[in-house]
This record gives sequence, C-alpha cells and structure tokens, in this order.
Amino acid sequence: MALIKSISGIRGTIGGQAGEALTPVDIVKFAAAFGTWVLQTTNNNTIVVGRDARISGDMVNKLVCATLQGLGINVIDVGLSTTPTVEMVVPDKKAGGGIILTASHNPKQWNALKLLNQHGEFISDEEGKLVLELAEKEAFEFAQVTDLGKYKQNESALKKHIKAILELPLVDVEAVKAKNFRIAIDCVNSSGGIAVPMLLEKLGVKVIEKLYCEPDGNFAHNPEPLPENLREISRVIEKGKFDLGIVVDPDVDRLALINEDGSMFGEEYTLVAVADYVLKNTVGNTVSNLSSTRALRDVTEKAGGSYYAAAVGEVNVVNMMKAQNAIIGGEGNGGIIYPELHYGRDALVGIALFLTHLAKSGLSMTRLRASYPNYYISKNKIELTPEVNVDEVLKQMQERYAKQPINTIDGVKIEFGKEWVHLRKSNTEPIIRIYAESDSNATAEHLANKIITDIKEIISVKA
Repeated sequence: MALIKSISGIRGTIGGQAGEALTPVDIVKFAAAFGTWVLQTTNNNTIVVGRDARISGDMVNKLVCATLQGLGINVIDVGLSTTPTVEMVVPDKKAGGGIILTASHNPKQWNALKLLNQHGEFISDEEGKLVLELAEKEAFEFAQVTDLGKYKQNESALKKHIKAILELPLVDVEAVKAKNFRIAIDCVNSSGGIAVPMLLEKLGVKVIEKLYCEPDGNFAHNPEPLPENLREISRVIEKGKFDLGIVVDPDVDRLALINEDGSMFGEEYTLVAVADYVLKNTVGNTVSNLSSTRALRDVTEKAGGSYYAAAVGEVNVVNMMKAQNAIIGGEGNGGIIYPELHYGRDALVGIALFLTHLAKSGLSMTRLRASYPNYYISKNKIELTPEVNVDEVLKQMQERYAKQPINTIDGVKIEFGKEWVHLRKSNTEPIIRIYAESDSNATAEHLANKIITDIKEIISVKA
C-alpha cells in the first residue's frame, strides 16, 4: 500500500489503512483541504471535478463531490473526461479551481487527486504546501445545512473541448479528411476510448482500428505509453495497412505515435514534430524541460525562434512559456502544451495538429521522422544510501565540470556541444536520476556511464 502527499496533489493505492493508502478517509481529508484553500484564496465557491476511467473513479468522485458540497462549494461534475478537458472547463465556468481524479500513467490500483487553480492550471509549489498544511491541521469548517453546495453535471465538456480544437487556425480538417488516413488507436480502456475516436471522426478519419477503447478501467497493459507496453498495437500496424498508430495514457495528456511499419515515432519526437508544424506557420519561441531532447532546440532555431529550458514538471514548463511568450512547449514524454488553446498538456490538440502536419507534408510517418535531427537519450539512476548528501554530490559534479555550460535550475545539467547530461535528485527516495543524450545510443550510454563513475568516485571519497 502507498500514499504519496505532494505539492501537486495526493496519490496512492486503493485499499488498506487510513494514512497508509488512498482510503476514503484520506480522500475526504485532502478534498476538504483543497476546498478550504479555494474558499480562502479566491472567494469563489465553485469547483470543477472530472475523472479518468479507473475502477475506483466513481467511488473517489462521489467522496470528493460530497465533501466539497459539505464545505458549501458548488460542484460542476464533468464525469468521465480527460485532464485537458477539466483544465479548460475551470476558466470557462469561472470556477475557483478544479480536481482531476487520475493517477495518470500509474497502474489501475492507483488513483489521485490532481489540483488546479482558477486558471485551470496546476497549482504552484507554494500553493501546494498551503493545501498540505490545511490537510495536516484538519483546519476545515463545514457548512450549515442550509448552506450546503449544489451539485451539477456537465456532459458537454468533451464535445466543447473538441469543437475548440477544430476551430484552431492551424487545424485543417479538410486536409486531414482528404488523406483518408487509416489509423489504429490504443486508449488503454480509459477515457481516451471516448475522446480519441470522437476527435478522429470529427477530423474525417474513416478507418479507425480500436484497441482497448472500452472505458472500464481494466488496463489491458501497463498504461504508460512506452515502447515496451505498445507491442500489440505495433504488431497490428505492422500486419495491417495503416498510416499510423495513436496511443494515449489514461487521462489523455500524453501522446505517443507509431509509424506505418510498426516502429515507434519516439515519445520525445511527438513535441518536436508538432512544434515543427507550428513554427512553420508562426515565428516564435519554444520551451521544454531540461530532460527533453535537444531536437526541439534545433528545430526552433532553424525556424528563427529561441528555445528555453524549464525545470522538470508541467507547472514549471508553463511558467517558462508565459515568461518567454512561447507559442508551443511541453515535455519529452509526449506532452504537448499549445497556449492558443490552453496552458496544459493535451494529447487531443496534439493529435489534431500532428495529423494536419502529416497531411500537408505529404510524407509517410517514417520519412517525416527521418527529417528531424536524430538523438538518443539514455535514462539511468543511482540508488544511494540514506546518509549520502545528494546536494553535496551535485555541487561537486558542478565544480568538476565548471568549464562546461551548466544549468542548475533543476539539479545539474552539463552540456558538451550537442550532447548533454542531466542529474536530478528524487524528492521521494534516495536516488539520483542521470539522463544523457547524444546522436547515438552507444555514445549516450558511454556519457551516462562516465558521469555515473564520477558520482561513485565522489561518494567513495566522502565515505
């Protein structure tokens, strides 16, 4: 059993003892803390709630909505939905905040409460700490019987989200329709099974091969859209005559693409390709996090824009995008943030922009992928004993490579020409994550191993 309280929300496994898992007691406590924070900071008594299709979703939803009503808060329940849909409903309904019930790519025994501010964006570190403090103190005051909040369902939110996507100037429905794309999709039996087919049909896609589109929460495979979890759809595409494959995670904020031959387009390259299309039509800046591929920087600078790196985490990317007036940004895990629609990772807008790009390029998936700079990321970690001072280790690594360009906004990122290594400590366990990128897999792994050797040297000297 597990329960993780963090500044971005609370997540855990269903079942077990209160305080040690995501039990009804913990759900009510945290929902009450967030509701109290919204009332105190916004003077707004409306909160939007939506969920993915997890087995526990209905139970968690009822607890959250009833708790908010008990505080005197009016609830707008968008039901089975997507994370980006809820993000758009919050400002549209002028609500004080939002709660998304999803554990994103975690397995089906997990669920979570993800928290949004009044702009439909994830709350900041500082705001998250205040919510955690309210939960710890149980500083809630519930409403009198005559002041209980009202409950209202909103079943049109997803249709409105898709309509807004189709109305974007850079989404060309006719161009997509004319290509008669044959597309296979895998929606891991969550709400993407409703949203993705609905979007594709509106885009005029006639042939849609659906894998795991029944939104019953019984994930047929590990729900994180990584190559090792996508072998079945890969085989389907390889054997059939499909133009591409589309895969989303349970809450539809990450997008993975599969080539016409069943090979992976590469999750890092979802953002690169969509940004390429946007940059071809609009000159501007881009943002991704420090652990994402350099290919975005290459594509951006080629188009005459400037690239900026943010600390890891969606809220950090969004803040940097606003500061640099970026026209597109996101994360290398297939997360597309397109501000013209809203400031949040959105697989649905990513699909619409990508299909327009593919249609207008006249290229196959493999040829489009080959048109981008080719980089490989090696992802590693070192497990440390609790007595190791991780901050001191990172400081010494910074000193050891002081002659190289270094970024310290989130751990230590060291650049070696077009190669880089990013070192970050985990907030929840004694490990250092080591990501290295180069133009070949062997070189990326060699670079990562060199850095790992350096870290072990520093630790052994300290010992």
